[in-house]
Amino acid sequence: MSDFNKQKIVDSVPQKGFFGHPKGLFTLFFTEFWERFSYYGMRAILVYYMYYEVSKGGLGISEGLALSIASIYGSLVYMSGVIGGWLADRIFGTSRAVFYGGIFIMFGHIVLAFPGSITMFFISMVLIVIGTGLLKPNVSSIVGEMYSPEDARRDAGFSIFYMGINLGGFLAPIIVGEIGMNYSFHLGFSIAAIGMLIGLIVFMMTKKKNLGLAGTVVPNPLSKKEKKKVFTIIGTGLVVLAIILAITIPLGYLTFNSFITIIGILGFLIPTIYITVMYRSPKTTADERSRLIAYIPLFLASVMFWAIQEQGSTILASYADKRTQLDFAGFSISPALFQSINPLFIIILAPVFAWIWIKLGNRQPSIPKKFSIALLFAGLSFIIMMLPAYLGGENTLVSPLWLVLSYFLVVVGELCLSPVGLSATTKLAPAAFSAQTMSLWFLSSAAAQALNAQIAPLFTKISEVTYFGILGGTAVVLSIVLFLLSPMIQHKMKGIK
Repeated sequence: MSDFNKQKIVDSVPQKGFFGHPKGLFTLFFTEFWERFSYYGMRAILVYYMYYEVSKGGLGISEGLALSIASIYGSLVYMSGVIGGWLADRIFGTSRAVFYGGIFIMFGHIVLAFPGSITMFFISMVLIVIGTGLLKPNVSSIVGEMYSPEDARRDAGFSIFYMGINLGGFLAPIIVGEIGMNYSFHLGFSIAAIGMLIGLIVFMMTKKKNLGLAGTVVPNPLSKKEKKKVFTIIGTGLVVLAIILAITIPLGYLTFNSFITIIGILGFLIPTIYITVMYRSPKTTADERSRLIAYIPLFLASVMFWAIQEQGSTILASYADKRTQLDFAGFSISPALFQSINPLFIIILAPVFAWIWIKLGNRQPSIPKKFSIALLFAGLSFIIMMLPAYLGGENTLVSPLWLVLSYFLVVVGELCLSPVGLSATTKLAPAAFSAQTMSLWFLSSAAAQALNAQIAPLFTKISEVTYFGILGGTAVVLSIVLFLLSPMIQHKMKGIK
């Protein structure tokens, strides 16, 4: 997209109207708030819906398999974002991608809202994966289009936008979780569908007035010749995929376990291909190649961190259900409510960390050292979870404060890694591959979830002390290694701090 078109888009957006920001921020804030409400609400009860007995309204899937499926689902959501970004950039623009994505998500939740078979469950998952891949990366892109590059409000605008994400993530488990766990899973999924519907209504009713041209311009549209080639490849690929599925499923070659293995391989293969292509490209300079080498240990550290953080909605969700005293201080609480703790701590602590980095200025830790701190806290969040079983055994109910402390520690790590990783990715990206490198950052979460799909079933097969100890200890060891290697990594960054 040319600088002229970028400025034309900025000029088309009313620049005052939402806390001193462009009016379109109102549209995108509440669209993303309701989309995240829908997603995190569904996720808060998803694992329980899978492994609860049919008599209790669940699907009756084994707990180990349910934990793997939830992780695979998370991995596919992040992978699909790469496709969603490409479709928006080359075919129909970000605004349409957001609308189409919302439609897919809503129908996915509607399918979940009706009692059905495991087949219907997987149909709903496919719809939600496609929808989230279309909506999630592109709604953030529209936020960026509303501000000129030199606009001092830009970072603050993204901060307000991300507050909408965390508010949706905080409220969803309270509302959807409470209804889903205490009344009906399907009623809970219905609330998630209504949330997405509200988000779509807000988007459609306010976008013309508030967003101007933002999201309507296709940055790098396909030519007629390219369209014919691309659509032929896509059509052929879908036909081949359908044939493979039609053959492998009846013959028993494609099972839950083999599919989990395939996604596990793709989770690491796709980022490897990304990095290799960028490194070998003639468009990448010598300094940019050095920075890509520096990015590899950061990417791997991110995978380890997110592997622990994302288990908050799987392993720790199961722990809240089966090992936690839910009658606490005179109240009976739902296990789904623990999913609100992470976004609540982020809302509280994010301004504190922003103040700390500003206060430290040039004395703040380097990017690799911040990543090592993040890994340390992630490791400690799991090591802490060894103690209840070590002190009192695995057959007693434990205080919910153990889970609260674990979530708190991992959020401290998240605030050292997530915003820093986004910033580092933009700085270390080769100029010719800036968008692809941002996709690579999100693929670290996909790889982490793919890894979790392999290891999460072990939680039901080995002792808690062993499970939490191995993962927590691994993260701490990697933290120390990364800290020791940080001067070398920093040198490879070629002046990037």
